[in-house]
Amino acid sequence: LLLKFMEHFQDRTFSFAWWRALVVCCGLVNCLEASDASFALLKNKYNTSFNLTRSTRTGVRHLVAKYKEQELGDKDFEDRSRQLKDLPVLSTDFCDWLKLTDMDRLQSVLGDMQAYSNKLEWKRKQLEEEEKMQLEVPAGKRSLPQRIWNVQLDLRDLMGQVMSQISYLKNSGVKPTSATTRRPLNPESGSITLWDSRVQGYIILRDLDLYLTKMARDFLLLGSKTPLCECV
Repeated sequence: LLLKFMEHFQDRTFSFAWWRALVVCCGLVNCLEASDASFALLKNKYNTSFNLTRSTRTGVRHLVAKYKEQELGDKDFEDRSRQLKDLPVLSTDFCDWLKLTDMDRLQSVLGDMQAYSNKLEWKRKQLEEEEKMQLEVPAGKRSLPQRIWNVQLDLRDLMGQVMSQISYLKNSGVKPTSATTRRPLNPESGSITLWDSRVQGYIILRDLDLYLTKMARDFLLLGSKTPLCECV
């Protein structure tokens, strides 16, 4: 193109069309370079979130094992039939997920993590109150509230990472397609037995483990997307 440009420049028949073609070509090159740089930065953020999610999930799995042993008296306890109605949904239609923007996905993840953090806070305080009512608490059992707090801190770090990604997308001009609305998450109301209360704690941790597995997959998919140039 540059050779032709020089030939036409030397020839007085050079037309404005060639100037326009050259400008458009340069613009496309700049756009692709900017898009690649922007995508590389965002991909790095997604990869960081992926690694942090996997690390958090490992901590949750250790906590689940400890919780089942201490609170339920059976390290092999499993119950997939019971659910808590106000926990985030674990299943997602992949076709619907593909239709969302990155902003939509990240805002949904942020809300879900906040929901789990609230549930963990509720359960941690409940365990602390139970300890206060007991005259003597085994040393191992006292570690449960601290272990839950450690998971909360990991979730806080994850939420900070996601908020950074949302901020980056906003500064890039990306907007969500629709507002995400959520019900306030409150503990299950009504009178329940001590056993049911302990099982609720298990359900929260069980579903959090499953959700983090799903979230790690989502970050892996987000980080592997092909960048598209939207400048033209």
